Order: sequence, then structure tokens, then C-alpha cells
Amino acid sequence: MRFKSAKTEGYIVYAVTGTNTVSFAIDFRDANTKKLLGFAVERIDKRNGGRKFMEGYKVFKQLLPSPTEDTEVSTYTHPVQSFVWDDFTCFGDTEYEYYFFPLKGTPKAIDRTGRKISIKVKTEKLFSDTAHDIFFNRGVASSQAYRRKFFNLPPDKMNNPDMYLRAMNWLSRQLDDALLDFIKQAEKGDTLLGCFYEFHYQPVVQAFKEALDRGVKVQIIVDAKENESTDKDGNFHESFPRVKNLETLKKAGFSLKKSDKIIFQRTAKTNDIQHNKFIVFVSKKQNNAPVAVWTGSTNISMGGIHGQTNVGHWVRNKKTAELYKKYWEILSKDPGGKEGDDRSTVLKKNNALKADIMKLQDDIEFKDWDDVPIGITPIFSPRKGLTMLETYVKMMDNAKDAACITLAFGINKLFKDYLLDNTDQNHISFLLLEKQDKPKKNSKQPFVKIGAKQNVYQAWGSYINDNLYQWAEETSARQLGLNTHVVYIHSKFLLVDPLSDDPVVVTGSANFSEPSTNANDENMIIIRGNQRAADIYFTEFNRLFNHYYFRAVYSNVKQDRATKDANIFLQPSDKWLEKYKKGKYRYKRVEMFSKMEGFTEID
Repeated sequence: MRFKSAKTEGYIVYAVTGTNTVSFAIDFRDANTKKLLGFAVERIDKRNGGRKFMEGYKVFKQLLPSPTEDTEVSTYTHPVQSFVWDDFTCFGDTEYEYYFFPLKGTPKAIDRTGRKISIKVKTEKLFSDTAHDIFFNRGVASSQAYRRKFFNLPPDKMNNPDMYLRAMNWLSRQLDDALLDFIKQAEKGDTLLGCFYEFHYQPVVQAFKEALDRGVKVQIIVDAKENESTDKDGNFHESFPRVKNLETLKKAGFSLKKSDKIIFQRTAKTNDIQHNKFIVFVSKKQNNAPVAVWTGSTNISMGGIHGQTNVGHWVRNKKTAELYKKYWEILSKDPGGKEGDDRSTVLKKNNALKADIMKLQDDIEFKDWDDVPIGITPIFSPRKGLTMLETYVKMMDNAKDAACITLAFGINKLFKDYLLDNTDQNHISFLLLEKQDKPKKNSKQPFVKIGAKQNVYQAWGSYINDNLYQWAEETSARQLGLNTHVVYIHSKFLLVDPLSDDPVVVTGSANFSEPSTNANDENMIIIRGNQRAADIYFTEFNRLFNHYYFRAVYSNVKQDRATKDANIFLQPSDKWLEKYKKGKYRYKRVEMFSKMEGFTEID
């Protein structure tokens, strides 16, 4: 939901709420900011009347010259020196009132006479009866919070069962609970149709087995392709994820017999992957109609649920569910070229598969926004050509005010080609990457950099691997034993003008790449015009982007002591306002919020 405060001494506060996160921006352009030290932020929880000044970690050196890695301070004395701020500690479906107090003067003589700015907000329900429920895991194992709570210990090294459970719950952030609830809703006579790349997280596999045992018709497609290999050092690697998938299924008591039609092994198209992660719920009570879909980026693995950033998306829409069921039925026949087929036969079978899939939803060839339907449009792969990838690129390039995208495997050349002619006067774009975009060794293609010149800002997965004053050494999902290849950013979603009254969300399993468009088994949904979905995705994108932006900048720049001091300590004057001059990155972020539409009012 979107909220706006009354104008107070020239300030207006804007807020966007998700389920657990609230993103704020303070429009300061009509206010007198001379000698402004920042804002003290107070929050009132309307559930219980709880009232407190929010905590922070940056301090005035004049008041606290030697902060430690465990230092936590109140914004009452050590204010927020930013016009964009987020509260990541909220509960869903809860009303809050925030007071922003402009503080002036000096650290040792703070002037608190400025009028407070009040804004009332309400967070979105985590579980609702609407078309979209969206669940993000924490996705920031590389954090100060994980170090403070769990001492950077890998979960499997925790001897205390209570600590292990708390760590798992903190990392998953109810993503696993939602997934298990989707499965548990199925009763005797209902049907669950699953389709997965990685399928070896025991609690979820066991939940499917329990559904089968209570009379639910369970049918699951898993990637089971043979791809054994030996690396350059002579180490043998067994087929992944085939071996882990099948071993976990056997352990849970599933029959793998083809004749039982419970587990369908996807083995065709050996050079491509069955990259889906979706479930279709078919309800006996509703005339055996498909009524809901679980989709998103989350593999059924320990690392998918607890490590890298991921999202699960629960869709309640019969038309969408029906299309997913038809897609499942196509894949259940294991279509495509198989081992032993000649080249001509492989090509014929693969093209037939693509033709069948595109009958479910033809390409959307983007010329203008009239080409993108209102509501939900599922897009399935593999497809013929790159038209849909080009459409995603054109949608992003045609944003009016803002675009946000997560890219787990780098920036596809198409995105660069379209964004390259943008200027700093075009819409602002935020790219959240698994790793920094930089020249590749031995690449035949010239490296093309996009950045502030095109109004594009990037953050990428990284962590603080040394002591940075009071910031402690962190860890990564790889070091915690949760992920090996994609460690940080695994979600795949695009937001176009998320703060408008006509936002667009694209989300699913595909990596905005050529293989994910015309080779792999993938699914995406385009959601147009749903503010609830856009607000939840936008606030979570902010949470992740802000977390990694600081770490990416720190890891990429060799900073001297003075620069570190400037980053760690609060400015004792209004010098911090220099970062908010017109045309600068931080100014643009405030400006983006000021164009927000579709407000809610709370009495």
C-alpha cells in the first residue's frame, strides 16, 4: 500500500508497505534544510501501543568515538542522515504510525524544536485471499544481523537445536512455511502437480509424500538428466540434480516406477535444464478444476529456501492455473530430442515442443503498452526465437519513471543494447546482480558498460570480509554451506514503474537470458495493474538492493581512512546534504517516490 503525509514545514513523507518492509522517502525540496543533522524516527505499533525510537548503527564520533561491532544506538540521539529509509522489522497486516523529527544544531547541542512529520501506514497481509501472496526469504546470510544472532556459524555446525531452528526460521523468513501450506491445503481427492529442477529439500519432499498418503493425487516432474562429468583436475561429478532428486524421493518412500505415474523423470533435451519450480493445485470441491499455482525462483533445496535470495509466489487465478496444468501435461510426456536421436530428429522434436508450448500463450511483441494485457499472463519456455526476451527488455526501456530487475547470471547484451542510448534524463533503473558486471576473459564480444550516464545503478552480491571499524567480518551463503554456484542473487523478477497506478511485475524461474527463453523449461508470469503485488516486490527489492549496494561499493573501492570515517560516522553538520543535490543518485531516488500514485488513507 502507498501512503503520503501532510506537508509539514515543507517536508512530505512518502511510504510504500510490503508484508515485512516499509520503504520511506522524505521530499525535502520545499523545506529549510540548513543545519539539518538528520531525522529521529519514532514508531508506534497500533496492535499493542508499543512505542520506540528506531535503532541505527551510525554514530556521531563526537558522542561515541569508539563504537564496537555490537554498538546499537537510538535515532533520537544519532539520527538517520538520509531522505530515503526502510524499516525491515515490521509485521504483516499491522498499522503503524511513524514520526520523523528533523534535528538541527550540533551533536552535543541538538535542536529538537522542528515540527515532527507524522505518517500512518498499514502493512500488507502475508497470507490473504487475494490473487497474489508473495514470500521472500531473508536472502542476506551475508549480514551483520546473522553474525550477531548466529556468530557466522554454518547451520550444520550448530550443536544447539534451538539455535539451529532459529537460524533456519530467520533465513527462510516464512518462505518454507508458505510452500508447505500450499501443499497442505490439498485434501483427499485433490491433485497436486509439481514440476521442479532441484527437488531435494526433505521437509517439502516429505510434505508431498504425506499428501499422497492422505489420498491426494500427487504427480511430480523432476529434472533427471544424465550429465556426469570430470573436471580439469580429474574429479568426477555425478549427475546434478538427478542423483540428489532421486535419492531424496526414494528416501521419502516415493515409487519411481514409470507405470505408477507419480514421479515423471525429465530426461529429454539433455543439453538444457528443466528449470521450473511450480505446483498446480487442482480442487475436487471445484469440479476438479485447477485453482491455484505456486511459482517463483525457489528451488526445493536447503540453499534455495535458506541461502540465496528467492521468492515464492502463490497465485489464485483459475485461468492461470489451467494454463499451468496444460504446460505440466506437455512436459509430463518428456518431450524433445533424446539420447540416440539423430540431429534431424532432435530438431524436429524440439521444434514440436516449442510449437505446443507457444499454443498456450503466443509471443507478446511489444510496440507499446497496449500490447501488454491487464491482469496475469503466463509465459512458458522453451520458445521459438527471442521475441519474449526482447519484450522484457523493451518493457524495461519504456518505463516512465523507474525500473528494477534482478539478474542472477549477468546483464544480457539485449538489455545493454537498449539501455545504452539512455541518458541521465531517462527513467532510473536499478540492477541487482549476482556479481559485478565487468569484462570477461577471452570473450569475443567487446565489454559494454552501462551506469549513471544511462541513469542505471547497480548492486551485486558481496559481503564484508574484514573488520570495518564497528562493522564485523561477515560470511557468505557459500561459506555457510548453503549454496555453491549462485550464492547471493537467485530471484528473477522485473518491475516497471512499480510506484505508478499501473505497475508491471514479471516474475518466475527464467533468468532473462537466451537459454531461459528458447532452450530451458521455464515459466514466468507478467502481472499488470496489481498494486499489492508491485508494492511487495518493490519493498523487498529495496531491502536487498540497499543491503548489497553498500557492500558492493565497499568491496569495489580501495578506501582510505578518511573515506571510511565518512561512511561509518555521521556527519556533525549538514554536509551530508551534498549527496542530495539535484541530479545525484540520492536526489533521484527521492524524486522517484514523489511521483507515486494510488494512495491509501488511514483514519
